[in-house]
Order: sequence, then C-alpha cells, then structure tokens
Amino acid sequence: MCLALWVAWAQADPLTLTLTQAQATVTVRGESTEKLVVLPYVWDSNHKGAQGEAAFKLTFDLPQVPVEPWGLYVQRMGNAYEIRLNGQLLDQGGDLSRFNQGDAGHMPRLLNIPEATLSRHNVLSVRIRADVGRHGGLSKLVAGPVDEVYPLFKKAHLWQSTGTLLVTGFSLVVGLVALALWATQVQLGPNGQVRRDPLYLYAALAELAWSLRVVNGHIESPPLPWPWWGVPPVAALGAWGVFMVFFCMELTGWRRSALVIGFRRWLLLLLVLGPVVAVWGLGWGHSLVLTLWYGTLGASFLGFGVWFVVHAARLSGLQQRLVSLAVVTNVLVGLRDLYVFRIEPAYPSNSLLYYASVLFGLTLGYVVIARFRAVSAEARELMGTLTSRMAERERELNGSYQRLEFLAREQERAAERTRILRDMHDGVGSHISAAIRQLQSGRARDEDVLQTLRDSMDQLKLTIDAMNLPPGDITALLANLRYRLEPRFAASDVELQWAVDWLEPVERLDGLAMRQLQFMVFEALSNVLQHAQASWLRIEAVMVPSFIRIRIEDNGQGFDVAALPRKGLVSMRERASAIGATLAVSSAPGRTVVEILIPVG
Repeated sequence: MCLALWVAWAQADPLTLTLTQAQATVTVRGESTEKLVVLPYVWDSNHKGAQGEAAFKLTFDLPQVPVEPWGLYVQRMGNAYEIRLNGQLLDQGGDLSRFNQGDAGHMPRLLNIPEATLSRHNVLSVRIRADVGRHGGLSKLVAGPVDEVYPLFKKAHLWQSTGTLLVTGFSLVVGLVALALWATQVQLGPNGQVRRDPLYLYAALAELAWSLRVVNGHIESPPLPWPWWGVPPVAALGAWGVFMVFFCMELTGWRRSALVIGFRRWLLLLLVLGPVVAVWGLGWGHSLVLTLWYGTLGASFLGFGVWFVVHAARLSGLQQRLVSLAVVTNVLVGLRDLYVFRIEPAYPSNSLLYYASVLFGLTLGYVVIARFRAVSAEARELMGTLTSRMAERERELNGSYQRLEFLAREQERAAERTRILRDMHDGVGSHISAAIRQLQSGRARDEDVLQTLRDSMDQLKLTIDAMNLPPGDITALLANLRYRLEPRFAASDVELQWAVDWLEPVERLDGLAMRQLQFMVFEALSNVLQHAQASWLRIEAVMVPSFIRIRIEDNGQGFDVAALPRKGLVSMRERASAIGATLAVSSAPGRTVVEILIPVG
C-alpha cells in the first residue's frame, strides 16, 4: 500500500525543472565570446568595471506536452532583459540598446507560459543588458506547473518587494514623527534663544535616509541615469549609519570629549566622501574603491558598537541597553551584507540589513517616545508648579490691588474734599470776603452787599450741582446754569436769550473738566450781572466741525480787553487751558462776546 501511494504521489507530482546550464554569447566592449556557463551568472564578478550584453540559450526536454498551466520563475535578471520560449516572446523589460537607463529586472518575475508554446523539446532564450556595478546578470530559472512555481515566487516577492515596502513605510513614519517632535518640542535657553533636542533630529535623519535606501529597489525608472542614480542609495546608507551613531552619542551624553569630537568629524568625512566614492566606483568601474569605503564605514561602526556596548553594560538604563543590542545586530548584519554583496557576491542575494534595521527603528522609536513622555511629564510638572505659583502670585496681586484700590478711593475722597474746599474758597469764600470788605468800608450800598451775597449763594449752589453733572453733557451743564441764574437776570431787568442746541456728550470731558467749564461760563455770566449794565444776554451753543462752540454775548458798556487782565479773565484762561479748550474775548461799547471752543475728538 505504501509503495502504491508513493507511485501515485510520484505520478501526481508534475515536473519542476531548475535550469542552470546555458550556452552564452557575451559581448563586452564590442567583442563577443561564446561559452558554456552555469547559472547564476554574476556580471560584475565576470566583467569587473565593464558594461555589456549577453544572450543565454537554455534547452530542456519534456516527456510529454503538459496540459496544465506552466510558469517560469526568474528571481533576477538584467538590468534590461528579453525572454523568449521557442521563439515566442514571454516578457521584456527595459531598453536593451541603451546602457545606464532603468533597472527592470531586479525584482522577482513569474511569467505565464502559454499552453501552445511548450513542446517536448524546448529552447529558452534570454538576452540581458548589464551596467557597471549594478548587480546585472541572470539567476537560475525554474520552470514548471504554476501551482508549484508560484510558492517560490511568492516567497521571494515577499522578502524582496512586500517586506522592503513595509520597512520603507515603517522607517518613513518613525522619521516623520521624530522630525515633527524635533520641530515642535522647543525650549528657551538662558538668553531667550530657541533650543531643540538634537536626539529627535538625528533619529529623523537616520530613518528618512534609510527609507530612501530601501525604496530604491522599487524604482525601475529612476529620474537620473546611472551611475548618478547610484549615488543617493550609497549616501543614504552612510547617512543612516552616521546619524545612528550621533543618536547613540546624544542618548549617552557624549558631546564634550576630544575623542568623541574627533570620531564625529571622522564619520562626517566618510559621509562627505560617500558620493565621491560612489561616482568613482560605479561610474568608472573601480568597485574596489567603493568596497573599501563600505569596509571602512563598517569597521568604524563596529568599533563604535563595541565601545557603546561596553559603556551601556556599565549603565542600568534600559534605553542604552536596547540601543546597544540594536547597534551590534545592525553592524554584524551589515558586515554580512558587505561580504555577500562586495567581497564574495552571491547572485541573487537579499540584504538582511533591510530587516535588521527594523530592530533599530523600533528601539529608536521607543527611545523617542520615552524621551517625549519624560519631557511631557517634566513640562506638566513645571506647568503645575507654575500654575500654583501663578495662583499664589495672583492672590498677592489681588491683595495689592485691593490695597491700591482702597488708597485710590481715599485719594479720590481727599481730592474731592480739596476741590470742594478750593471751589468754596475761590467762589463762596471770595464773595463773602468781598461782602465783609464792603461792610467795613462804610461806603458800599446795601444793594451792592446784597448782590455780592447772592453771588456767593449761587456759587455755593453751583458747587453742589457740579457734584452731579453727567460727564461730557454740555447741554445739561448750560441748562443747570440757566435754572440757577435766570431769576437773577429777570430781577436785574436783563433779557436772557437762549439758543442752545442739543449737543452730543463729549467723552473726554470728565467730572473735573465739567466743573472747570462750569466755572468759566459762570464767571462770564457773573461779569455781565455785576459790571456790564446790559439789557439783554444771549447764550448760544452749537456744534461746528470738530468743535462745540459756546458764545455768551451782551449789549453792555464793554471793557478794554488789552488793559491789565482782570483776575476773573485770568482764571477763565487757566481753566480753558486745563480742559484743552480755546477762549476768545472781544469787547466794545454795546457788544461783548466771550467764545469757548471745545474740541470733540
């Protein structure tokens, strides 16, 4: 039964052919040679520093023409290629006639073989174009039923295409997050300058450079011709390693020592030399120069890795130990890739550093997030302390404000008492003093003394009224004066003519300014009652452009304006200047005009 099952399994297992021998016609610098080769055929190993073309002829026989679908799996070929089976084109990629163009064959290919194409005797023809230093050549070919060939293709595609895309996306995300943290997390230095944490910047530059290095394998048609397009991946690899070292130095606080400064300068020198070495090695075919640069870079990283591991072993910090593990892993895997790709090339071969770098990326992301959380916690603690201090300071300020407010109110009360006393002294007091002098002289008439006392009473009433005047309301001020003085004008046979318009309040006239204006108008009206001997008096207030004009006009005997200024007129000018108003006085027999211009702006 077992034998029968084994026979049935053997009969059910279709043939899968691995094609490794080919008759090759190789053309280098215009010279063609024919030879029998064993695949894989590594162009850079067989033709160092030269570009060229090759045509491979592979034959295979089948016991019978298969009826199920067949496929052809090729892991790598190129840099440009053309595949034919029994004369029928299966696939082509790139331009075979133009060197240093796109790299079309660096990803695995699974080609479907049309059913009518296969025969019992088959000839497979493969033509390639190979550029200098670009990993050109032809891998082993596997032909067989699609169900059996597809798993081989799927595995290779997962490692070389899907996996590297995931690594690129991961590195890009970590790099952008670190760059965003570097740009947004700022601190103010002692002199007020803005400071950012360089650890975030080194992490961002390392991961962004690595994403460029890894994604290069997916670009079949680069924007630059070869070998110029070979420079960015080489420079990106150098930048990834250099900034990874800088990140480790920043993590451990190595900045000041002369040894660290010298090592940083050495790495920057290697980083600057990377593009030059890439052009030299890839453009002119001196691959040994590029290999030496890779080796020097790897040796520098290895030395630093040993130093870092020894230092991290002495520390109890988890971050340093995780980073040291990632550094050592990446350096060792990088040296393995250096051997596989540069010293003893295997064709094709996957770069394990692409995937080992994920360990460093995860560690880097952990350190960045941990650093960010620590800084955030410190900032929250600082904000809490600052908030409590601000609350305490606010309480102190409130207490100070209350004391100042109390003192201000006391000052206002004292100022108000001083104003009232001054007004009573200048107004009521002066009139009472004048009445006393009139009585002491013995020559004053009773009517004159009575007039002086009435003026004193009016002054006292106006002083009290001034305490309740609305700020800026000139109409109300004039109306109050009319209410107080109109009976006296009538008793003195003086006709009062009222021509006051309704006026908009003037915001800049506060209570003190309103009292100044009140005494100015009162002084002008009092002079008319005492000295003018007028038969009529006209009070006018109108709005003119940018001003309010108050005019007091009478038909009295007038006075000499140019004579020595009287005390009342001097007081009026001082009060006008205090409130920013303009006072104009003109007088002649039969007409005296006092005009006050008050700006409204």
